[in-house]
Amino acid sequence: MSEHLVSLKHSPLETAVTPPKILIADSISQRGVDELSRDNALDITVKTGLSEQELIGIIPQFSALIVRSQTKVTAAILNAGVKLRVVGRAGVGVDNVDVETATRRGVVVLNAPGGNTVSTAEHAF
Repeated sequence: MSEHLVSLKHSPLETAVTPPKILIADSISQRGVDELSRDNALDITVKTGLSEQELIGIIPQFSALIVRSQTKVTAAILNAGVKLRVVGRAGVGVDNVDVETATRRGVVVLNAPGGNTVSTAEHAF
């Protein structure tokens, strides 16, 4: 019985993991964009002011979508997002996201309810 040694050589392209693509569809602070871009763990694209049809056209390539209040995340957008796994709302509430459709498709919807507390306190003073 002879032993065979098998060399498993992989090129860097074969072993590289492609970072998830994240679309930021509304303006968020540059600090937020920088945090998401840190270490190149995520592939961040910022495209604001998109119409529903424009968003439907590009959403299939993204794993996550970040919005504030301008973008309405409709059933049509969610259904077009074949890779979409997360919708993040940078702010309070998720009234601009079709949560029922997202839930049915297995897309997690989350928000940042404490995100504007400092601004609110500053405004009060």
